[in-house]
Amino acid sequence: QVQLVESGGGLVQAGGSLRLSCAASGRTFSSYAMAWFRQTPGKEREFVAWINWDGSRTNYADSEKGRFTISRDNAKSTVFLQLNSLKSDDTAVYYCAGRRYPYGSDWAREYTYWGQGTQVTVSS
Repeated sequence: QVQLVESGGGLVQAGGSLRLSCAASGRTFSSYAMAWFRQTPGKEREFVAWINWDGSRTNYADSEKGRFTISRDNAKSTVFLQLNSLKSDDTAVYYCAGRRYPYGSDWAREYTYWGQGTQVTVSS
């Protein structure tokens, strides 16, 4: 079993930056692909980015390319999401997710483990 705990969310002005962290428990973290999704009230959970098991490959939603960066530190069982040039549309609860497979997917249903989420609010 893997437990995920996100941190780093908060209130930031448009154009600012935040760094989200997701700490994982369990010895199998390094073999899993990890991802970030986000959700706003009344909407489906939306894909943001994934990273494969060893960090050699990543993928981003089109709206995040060039602004967000996903990374991981397997020695610390942590995955990160660097958010730059934030816009008001980025306001959401951001969720960390773990897939029981080395390679990532854009689909939320492919992920087994989920954190509780961290709120990111961007003021304009």
